[in-house]
Amino acid sequence: MDSPPAPARNSAPGTRPEGVQDEREAAARVREMFGRIAPRYDFLNHLLSLSFDRRWRRRTALRFRHILTRPDARALDLCCGTGDLALSLGQEAGKSGAQIFGADFVHEMLVRAQHKSEAQASTLYLEADALTLPFADASFDLVTAAFGFRNLANYCRGLEEIGRVLRPSGEVGILEFSKPPRSFFGALYRVYFTQILPRVGGAVSGSADAYAYLPSSVSRFPLGDDLAGLMRDVGFADVSFETWTGGIVTLHTARKA
Repeated sequence: MDSPPAPARNSAPGTRPEGVQDEREAAARVREMFGRIAPRYDFLNHLLSLSFDRRWRRRTALRFRHILTRPDARALDLCCGTGDLALSLGQEAGKSGAQIFGADFVHEMLVRAQHKSEAQASTLYLEADALTLPFADASFDLVTAAFGFRNLANYCRGLEEIGRVLRPSGEVGILEFSKPPRSFFGALYRVYFTQILPRVGGAVSGSADAYAYLPSSVSRFPLGDDLAGLMRDVGFADVSFETWTGGIVTLHTARKA
């Protein structure tokens, strides 16, 4: 008699905005949605997070200072958006000589990233899909993603691509929204995140569906142990995660074996 199948992890294969049927449609919807909100993206990020997003990115960059201060280091920020984490990585690297790259498949976001980074010559941006990166194997010592990995159409393929471009013992850091534990603060945050944030974001950006997508995508994203399990499944070692700001965000880290 066959053994019963192991229970599936509580995780989706990748993002699925409302109405899409497959990975190709999901990627196209995400690209179009973020292209639309690019003009107000930075303003809304800082407004809706009370500027905590700046602190989270700086803290992520500091977490990898031991890599960024090496003169031969190469770091890639995936789904870089308008470049805020890439800039933080570059600031942490200082004058070490480390090279910082930012990649995103939304052209409108990259235009803004490039404009913001003109004074930081060590940061280079390119338009690229995180699932099919135009880099050779073992190209980077560090790969990061802040609030963008959740939007990939296939999470396992995204992790495999990160592993492919990392050098042996290279590290990865994925910063994402998470769900605070059930508490008074958690209850208040859930009301804000699911009811107030979508209304304000939709009104200011003119794109209600984009800011309705945010809480729905977080609710379906593999959080904590689930994402850590996916990272182990594709071969990462030393997988760990830590939550910040009362559980609002989680930083997942790992090393290429």
